[in-house]
Amino acid sequence: MKDKRPVNLDIGTISLPITAYTSILHRVSGVTLVAGVALLFWFLGTSLDGPEGFEQAKACLASFWGKLSIWAVLIALSYHASAGVKHLVMDAGIGETMKGGETGAKLVLAVTAVLVVLTGLWIW
Repeated sequence: MKDKRPVNLDIGTISLPITAYTSILHRVSGVTLVAGVALLFWFLGTSLDGPEGFEQAKACLASFWGKLSIWAVLIALSYHASAGVKHLVMDAGIGETMKGGETGAKLVLAVTAVLVVLTGLWIW
């Protein structure tokens, strides 16, 4: 019997479903949150060093890059939490089909988009 499967797959030509992209983004947002928590701990430690440290952390958070960093952490948190809720709903047996997974993925992206705009308005 001759195996007719492709030997070398070209990753650039494979089209993944939306559920695969949202799964990959869920993992990326988790890694981003780990880095973001390290950044937030640094801000906390600096602010607790004394009045000078507090002013330094306050000035850093008031800068463009500080606001952008906090916004990035909140974006990662928004996406990771939305995708996590989707996984909890799927664990309850809702939306386990491919169609349900696609609908859930689209909902996660929509909820995240709204949360990104709201946190952006809050920070900026």
